[in-house]
Amino acid sequence: MSHEWRARVTETGMRHRIPRPRVTSSDIQAFTHPTLDTASQLGVHCFMGVSSRPDQETSLEPDFARTSWPGWRGRAREWGLVAGLIQAARDGRGGILLVEGRPGVGKSRLLDMAAITAAGAELGIARGTADELTQLIPLAPLKSALGEAGRDLPMRENAGVPYPADQRLLLVERLQEPLEQWVARQPVLLTLDDLHWTDAMTLLALRSMTRDLASYPLVWMLARTSGSGDTPCLDRLFDVLEEDGAIRITLKPLDARAVADVVTDVLGATPEPDVLALAGLVDGNPFMLVDRLEKLKGEGAFQITDGHARMVSARLPCAQAVTQERLAELSARTRHLLQSAAVLGRSFSVRDLAEMVGETTSGLLPTLEEAMSAGIVEPSGDELTFRHDLLWQAVVESIPAPVRRALHSDAGEMLLKRGGSAVPAAAHLIRSAGRGDASALLVLDQAAREVLRSSPQSAADLAMRALELTDPADSDWFDRAATAVDALTAFGRLPQAADLARAALSRASPFQAPRLRCALAHILLLSGRPADAVSEAESVLSQPDVPDELRGIAEWTVFWGLICLNDFQKGRQRAAAVVAAREQHADAAVVGALLMLARFAIVDEMIADSFAYLREALRIASSGDVEAIQRPYARLLLSLNCRAMRQFEAADIAIQAAEEEIKALGLTVLAAQPALFRSVLKLAAGRLDDAAAEAQTGMMIAEELGTRGFSRVGVAMLALIAMRRGDIDTAARHIERYESIQAAPGMLFGSVWEEWVMATVAEAQGDQDRAIEILHDIYTNKEERSWALITTPLTAAWMTRLALSTANRPYAQAIVGTAEHVARNNPDFPVFATTAAHARGLLHKDADALAAAADQPEPWARASAAEDLGALLATKPDSSARDRAVKCLDQALDGYESIGALRDAARVRARLRALGVRRRHWAQSQRPTFGWDSLTDTERTVATLVSRGLTNRQVAERMFLSPHTVSTHLRRMFGKLGIASRVELAGIVTEECPGLKDT
Repeated sequence: MSHEWRARVTETGMRHRIPRPRVTSSDIQAFTHPTLDTASQLGVHCFMGVSSRPDQETSLEPDFARTSWPGWRGRAREWGLVAGLIQAARDGRGGILLVEGRPGVGKSRLLDMAAITAAGAELGIARGTADELTQLIPLAPLKSALGEAGRDLPMRENAGVPYPADQRLLLVERLQEPLEQWVARQPVLLTLDDLHWTDAMTLLALRSMTRDLASYPLVWMLARTSGSGDTPCLDRLFDVLEEDGAIRITLKPLDARAVADVVTDVLGATPEPDVLALAGLVDGNPFMLVDRLEKLKGEGAFQITDGHARMVSARLPCAQAVTQERLAELSARTRHLLQSAAVLGRSFSVRDLAEMVGETTSGLLPTLEEAMSAGIVEPSGDELTFRHDLLWQAVVESIPAPVRRALHSDAGEMLLKRGGSAVPAAAHLIRSAGRGDASALLVLDQAAREVLRSSPQSAADLAMRALELTDPADSDWFDRAATAVDALTAFGRLPQAADLARAALSRASPFQAPRLRCALAHILLLSGRPADAVSEAESVLSQPDVPDELRGIAEWTVFWGLICLNDFQKGRQRAAAVVAAREQHADAAVVGALLMLARFAIVDEMIADSFAYLREALRIASSGDVEAIQRPYARLLLSLNCRAMRQFEAADIAIQAAEEEIKALGLTVLAAQPALFRSVLKLAAGRLDDAAAEAQTGMMIAEELGTRGFSRVGVAMLALIAMRRGDIDTAARHIERYESIQAAPGMLFGSVWEEWVMATVAEAQGDQDRAIEILHDIYTNKEERSWALITTPLTAAWMTRLALSTANRPYAQAIVGTAEHVARNNPDFPVFATTAAHARGLLHKDADALAAAADQPEPWARASAAEDLGALLATKPDSSARDRAVKCLDQALDGYESIGALRDAARVRARLRALGVRRRHWAQSQRPTFGWDSLTDTERTVATLVSRGLTNRQVAERMFLSPHTVSTHLRRMFGKLGIASRVELAGIVTEECPGLKDT
C-alpha cells in the first residue's frame, strides 16, 4: 500500500485523503511534467515501443511525469488520461477507460504500460484477456483476471423440468464479492483486453460491476479491436458505459512526428526521407512499423552515417504483410508446429501442443526456440502466447480450411480424453463437426447442459448449432430442440424459443409433448400472453397419462395465467375443487389454487382469508414438491397484501425473503421484481427518493437480463413520482414510454394500480375526462372496485374527488359505498375504516369524517386528508372555521413538503393565499438540493455505514436492500455532495456527525 494511501486514516477505520478534483477527459495534461518541452509533448506515450520484449521494456520505468520515452511514442493525450485515472485511484476515486482501435495500433501496449505504472504506484493489478476459443466459457476473462476459475457453481440436472435454473446472477455475485473486498482494502487497476471475443456473461458482469463498484478506487481499462465484425452487445455496453461517464478513446495511426521518433528509437539515428517513406508503407501501425524496421535492420538495409539513417538501396521493399514475411523465414517444421499451436488459441499450453503433435516436450524445444527467436511467440505465465494478435491471425489464415477443421477436431478429441468439462472441447468441435457427426454432437449436447444455468446464451449457441448438424430423422433431434428451447427461454429470446417449441411439438411423440407444452406455456406467460399460456396448459391437462409433476405444473400455470388475466370467475370453482381434494393433486397445483383463492378473497372483501390462503401456499411452497419458478410468488403476493394494509415492515420482510429465494433458486426472470415491489412500498411510506432509486434498479436489472416487460412497472412509478414532485412534463414522457412497453410478464401489481397511475397523470395535465375514462371499469364494476380499494386504499378518496369534480356523483357514491362495505367486513384492518371516512367526508362534505381520516399511516394520504378538511372548512363563514382551515392546510403543507410532494404543496399554498395567508415557497422542512442536508434518511444511513468501512454488500444486508440499490444511493449522494469517492464521503460524515465514532 502506498505511503500516501496510508497517510490519513479516519478513526472509523476508513482510509481518508484530502479530496482532489475529479479527473475528466479534458484534463489530458494534468499529470505531465511541467518542464517538458513542446517537442517532447508532441510525441508521447504508447506507440508500442522500440520492442515489446520484456528485457527492453523493464528498464523504462515510466511514471506520471513522463509522457514520451523510447518504446512509448505518439500518445500524449491517451497517456494523460491513463496517468490521471491511476492518480485518481490513489486518491480514492475510480474510473473507466474504453480503448478501441485497429489491430496493431497499440491497445494491448497501452494496457501493459498502464499496469506497469499502476504497480509502481502501489495499486493492485488484475489482468484478463478474452480469446476466440474461450467465448463459450462463462466469465472466462474476468475469472482469469481475478483468479476465480475454480469457483463455478456445481451442476444440477433438471431432467424433465421445463424451467431450468439460471445462475447468472449468483455467478456475477460470486465474482464481484472478492473484487469488492479487494478494492475496499486498496486501489486496483483491472484491465481486460480483446473484448471483441468475450462471452455474453462477461458483458453482463461488466455492466453490473462497473456500476455497483463505481464508488471504489477501481480503474477499469477495457480494450477491443474495432472493425472485428458484428458485436452489437459489446457496442451497446461501450455506449452505455460512455453515457455513464466512462472515457472512450480510439487509438489512431501514429502521426508523422511519432513515426520519426519511433524510427530514431529503433535505428539509433535520425531517419532520412527515404527511410520515412518506408515507414509510410505500414500506415502508422506501430506494431508493423517496429517489426518491419527490426527485420530490415537485421538484413543490413540501412546505412548509418553521422547520426543519420538512409536506405542502402533506393528501391523500397515490397509492402507485403510483415507477419507473412516472418513466417516465410521459418523452417517448415516450425511453421507446421505454429499452425497446430494456433488452433489451440492465442495462448496455449506446451503440454497440449506436445500431445497434439505427438511429440515429447523436449522434442519441441528446437522448433519453439526458433519461433521465440523470430519473435512469433513468447512466454506468458505458464503458457506460450503469440506475441501479437496479427501474428496469430496470420498463422491461422495460413492453414487451409479443411486442415484447420481437422486440427480443431483433433484438439477437441484430445481435450475430451482428459475428462472434466466438455466446454473446452466443444469450442473446437463446434468449428469442426459435420452434419450427423454423432460423437461431436454428443459433446455439444453435454456442453450445452453444462452452461445452461450459468450462460444461457452460450448454451443456446451450442444447442442451436447441434440442432443444425442433426439430421431431422435423428431420434435425438427432439431432445436437442428441447434443450435449445430451455436455453433460448433462459436467455430471453422468447419469440425464437416459442417458434422452436412449436416446431418441435409438430414432431413430438405423445410422451414428449407434455413437457414441451409446459415449457411453451411458461414462455407465453413470460411474453405477457397469459391467455395463450392457459390454452397450452389446458391442452396438457386434457391428455391422459401425463406425469404427475407435469400435470401439477400445468395446473399451476392455468391458475397463474387466470390471475394475470384477472379472470376470477373461471378459476374460482376449479381452485376450490383442487384445495378440497389436495391429496389428489401435486403440490404445485395446490399452491396455484391457493394463490387463486387468495385473490378471490380480496374480491370478496375477505382480507383475513386472503392472508390465510397465502400463508398456506407459502408453507407448501417452502416444504413441498414445488418447482423453483413457483416458489417466490406466494411471498410477493403476501408483500402486496401487507402493503395494502399499510403493514410496511411486514411487506419489506416478505420482499427481502422473496429476493433471497429468487437469487438462490436461479430465477433470473424474476430478478427485477423485488426492487419494483420495494419501489411501490417506499412510495407508500412517503420516501420518494428511495422509491425512485428502487424503480431505477428494477428497470436496470430488467433491461440487463432481457425481461424488459417488467420495466413497465418501474416507468409507471417514475411517472407517479415525477407528478408528485410537480414535473408534469417528465411524468407525461414516462407515461408515453409506459404505453410503448408490452404488458409486463408474469407477476404484476395488477392493472388497477397502473391504471390509477395513468389517471393521476392525466388529471395533473388537466384532462379529468381522460382520467375518468381510464378508470371507467373500476367505477362501474363492483369486483374491479373492491379490488382497487383494497389493494390501493388511497384510491378511495382520490377517485371520489375526481368523480365529484367531473359531476359524476353516481361514480362517487359507488366508490364510497364499496369503501364502507370493505371497512365493515374487515374490522381487524383499520386502514379501510380510515379510507372510507375520507371518501365519505368528501362525498357528504362531512368535516367530522375528514377529521377522522387524518389518522392515516401513509404520509401522503394523511396530508391529503388534512388538505380536504382545510378546503371544506375554508368554505364556512365563521372565523373559527377559517382558523381551523389554516391550521389544517398548514398540516397538509408540512406533510407534502416533508415527502417532497411539491405539486401538492404548491396547491395548498394557493389555498392558503386565498385565505390571505402566505407561506414561504421553501419551507423550513424542505431539503436543499445540494449538501449534507439534502440527503434523505436512507442516504444518511448508507453514508454512515460506508464511512465505517462496510462494503456495498454489507450495507445492503444491514438495510434490507439490494447492492444495486446501495450503489444507486451512493451515486445520487456523490452528486448532491459534489464528491467522487468513498474516502471523501467518510470525511464528510466525520465532519458532519463527529459523534458517530463513539457509536
